[in-house]
Amino acid sequence: MDELILVGNSRILLKEDSGTLRLPFEDELPLRNGAEHFSFPGFKAYDIMAAEGNQEDMVDYGLREAWTILPPGKYAAVVKGAELLNWSAGERFCPRDGAPLSRASEISKSCPVCGREYFPRLNPAVVVLVLKGEEALLVHPHTLSNPKVETLVAGFVETGESLEECVRREIKEETDLEVEDIRYFGSQPWPWPYQLMVGFTARYAGGELRFADGEITSGGFYTRDNLPVLPTMPSLSRVIIEEWRKGNI
Repeated sequence: MDELILVGNSRILLKEDSGTLRLPFEDELPLRNGAEHFSFPGFKAYDIMAAEGNQEDMVDYGLREAWTILPPGKYAAVVKGAELLNWSAGERFCPRDGAPLSRASEISKSCPVCGREYFPRLNPAVVVLVLKGEEALLVHPHTLSNPKVETLVAGFVETGESLEECVRREIKEETDLEVEDIRYFGSQPWPWPYQLMVGFTARYAGGELRFADGEITSGGFYTRDNLPVLPTMPSLSRVIIEEWRKGNI
C-alpha cells in the first residue's frame, strides 16, 4: 500500500502514531474525489488540501523541518512530490496557444491543440563557499526573513553560461570579489518551488568586499570559532558550512 505525501505552502501532513510522526498510508486518510496526484514507487503525492475526514491524529508540520523526522529515502520522496505538485500548479496553460494542458504521464502534460508535451522544469542555482585562508565568506541576502542569519553566496544559472561561470559572475556581482580554484561539492533538490542547488567551493583571488547590487545587505569573512547565526539544515548551504567547520574543506 502506498504512503501519502500531502504537501502545500511548505507544510506536510504527518500521522501521529504511538508518539512518533510518519507518512500516512492510503487507507488511513480520506481524500477528495478527483484530486490531482502524482504516483511513483511506494508513494502518492497530493496537495495538502485534498485531505478530508477526521484528522485528529494528523499533524500539520513544516516541510523543511520534516527532514529531522522522516528517513532520508522518504524525505527525498517528499521533496520529489512537492516539486511535482508545485510544477503542476504553475504549468497550466500551453505557452504557444494558451490552451489548458492535460496530464500526459506521471511526469508530463500535453497541449490538446499543438500536441506539445511539457515536463517538469528545474531551475539550477549555485551556492558557493568562498575561502580566504582560514576564513569563509558568509552573507545576508535581503530575501532572508531572519535578519541575523548569514549564509553562502548563491544565485540562479543564466542562459548560455556554465556552472563555473555562474559562480564567478554571482560572486562578482554580489560581493565584487574575484575567485579561483572553483571546485564542485555536491547538489541537492530544493522544492521551493523546483530548484536544483549545485554546491561549490572557491578561493578568494582578489578584490575588496562590497555589496553593490542590493542583493546582499551585510556579511564578511568568519573563522570557524566565530560564526553568525547559520541557515538551518537540511539546506545545502548549511551542509557545506558544516563540512568546512569540521575541517573537511
